[in-house]
Amino acid sequence: MTKKLPTILSVSTIAKTRLFEVQAVDLRFSNGEERTYERMTPQRRSSVMIVPIHNDQLVMIKEYAVGSERYELTFPKGLVDKGEEPIISANRELQEEVGFGANQMEFLRSLYSGPSHGYGLMHVFIAQDLYPSKLEGDEPEPLDVVYYPLSAIDDLLASSDFGESRNLSALFLLREYLNAKKS
Repeated sequence: MTKKLPTILSVSTIAKTRLFEVQAVDLRFSNGEERTYERMTPQRRSSVMIVPIHNDQLVMIKEYAVGSERYELTFPKGLVDKGEEPIISANRELQEEVGFGANQMEFLRSLYSGPSHGYGLMHVFIAQDLYPSKLEGDEPEPLDVVYYPLSAIDDLLASSDFGESRNLSALFLLREYLNAKKS
């Protein structure tokens, strides 16, 4: 049975900063119940995450994350520019963040991050057949590029330095992708 979507009664801005806007969304559900939800204003701009593989190693970065107030081990990622296809964004971000372009870019799947409170659509790609190519990015400091053996995926999944959910999802997807290629 498909549920009927709630009716949006009103949307108002309750907080706004330079980067974020928070909305109150008044809803009426099909059973008559009404609730107010809060969400980050949907920008409807998706993002990309790239899982680069070079010489049987994952190519990652250490990047400061203000939310956790520490440097996080992560895959290259970034926003899709207006009018840009996600696969083009993925190759651009790869060049900006780790200094490689990819001759082979394969889409794995799209993920939503926190859909209860924001849009957060991220397209995950595997990048292979890498070649040196550096583009200027918008990072405030140089990123540390970290190589991690592809054969040690399980160790990386267990590492406390690698705990961000989108990265974990991408690594699980990569593991399934690699297992399917073996079959």
